[in-house]
Amino acid sequence: MGCKSGLDAESLHRDFPRVDAIPFESERQYMATLHERGGSRVAYVKGAVEQVLARCTSVDAGNGGAVPLDAHAVHRAADELASRGLRVLAFAMRELPEDASSIDHGHVAEALVFLGLQGMIDPPRPRVASAVRACQDAGIHVKMITGDHARTAAAIATGIGLEGAVGPDDQLVALTGRAIARLRDDELIEHAERTAVFARVAPEQKLRLVRALQAPHGENHIVAMTGDGVNDAPALRQADIGIAMGIAGTEVAKESADMVLADDDFSSIEAAVEEGRGVYDNLVKFITWTLPTNLGEGLVILVAVLAGLRLPILPVQILWINMTTAVLLGLMLAFEAKEPGIMKRPPRDPGAAILTKPLLMRIGLVGLLLLAGSFSLYEWELAQGESAAAARTVAVNVFVFGEIFYLFNCRSLTHSMFRLGVLSNRWLLAGVGLMIVLQIGFTYLPFMNVAFATAPIGAGEWALVLAVGLVIYLVVGLEKWLRRRAAAVTRPRGPRPALSPHGAPVGGPHRS
Repeated sequence: MGCKSGLDAESLHRDFPRVDAIPFESERQYMATLHERGGSRVAYVKGAVEQVLARCTSVDAGNGGAVPLDAHAVHRAADELASRGLRVLAFAMRELPEDASSIDHGHVAEALVFLGLQGMIDPPRPRVASAVRACQDAGIHVKMITGDHARTAAAIATGIGLEGAVGPDDQLVALTGRAIARLRDDELIEHAERTAVFARVAPEQKLRLVRALQAPHGENHIVAMTGDGVNDAPALRQADIGIAMGIAGTEVAKESADMVLADDDFSSIEAAVEEGRGVYDNLVKFITWTLPTNLGEGLVILVAVLAGLRLPILPVQILWINMTTAVLLGLMLAFEAKEPGIMKRPPRDPGAAILTKPLLMRIGLVGLLLLAGSFSLYEWELAQGESAAAARTVAVNVFVFGEIFYLFNCRSLTHSMFRLGVLSNRWLLAGVGLMIVLQIGFTYLPFMNVAFATAPIGAGEWALVLAVGLVIYLVVGLEKWLRRRAAAVTRPRGPRPALSPHGAPVGGPHRS
């Protein structure tokens, strides 16, 4: 600012050399420097308006003299700057004895001469507002903790779209560190829930806020905390997910955190949440797809043993199914793109099981369909006078093609694959194509017939195999449609649910 106003930094450092300094500390919210000025010594102070004004008794008159300070007028001016979203610093000075060679807090505790205010804009990064909106749509409550002036913090938070208690001026209400200090722990829980902005906060108060949000007799949130300073370390440790800044962060903060944000950009957190949800979805899809095969294979063996019949599938054939389908079919689900609306879902309960009751029922349903299809066609082939090898080849193909048809249903656990785009996962299509080629070789190549005790089958058998796979696809598709319809019927209609000041549905559980 000084250079923009025409001052020359080099000549200033030469004419007014710095003798000593008090570095900035977030607890005191100011810094001070001691300079030599024409044989005399003078201390300059800059920091938070409240801290600096409390030490001032007069104001520079501009002619070398000083007049009594009107603190209320200065606060009004500071509030006006802060309401525009500007970060405000106050400046003051004090003459010290000529022999002063160092400076401490006692030298600047009182009798300072107020020099003026500085308002500077520190705009949020361009993508912050959209990232905040995406997080809030995903059920994540974003809160700002800052050392800035309360009006500045409230103006910036309102501008980027944070959700919280709003004051009569339509700006978010900021809870200051001074107010936090007066609150008991149980009172702070309530205030932390409904407030989105915390200003002039001391490091130990950040720790109190994290604990208040985690309190089991409160909402018991999962809390992610970002920080960069040494004093942020306790709060980063206490948070469920401590996130240190990779560029501006201190080594202490990085060591205390669970992860380090390489670009110091909040939008990267939103992107990480979205990516994590996509990875988790694909993991659940794979589990939901692979378990029915194991269930069906086990049931086929169990039923044959209990009924005293020959095994419809041999152990070596089960090994073939599991090895080939896991790589060529199941693995391709890892390449499934994130589903539309993934950041519109509420967060899942961290204590919830990976497989929900509907998914367990679907796994059992598909396992029974594979059992019925393979066993019935095996017995049908034997009744038609076919060899045991041919009958087993049909049974194995029922499992493989049943898995292929079910795989397309597992691209989304709730919607049809047509909503995602039939050709959107080309890796999956390539895996299916290669699996079909291998299965044809499994059925017709002589050395495969010898190795796996299989035999060639005719077009009629292939039609039956494909029919079983189509039935599995249609049954699971119908089941998903019925569940979507039931969910739509039970979902409340009319106006959106009322929101509490912190943006969560009133009376509804949520996670931060």
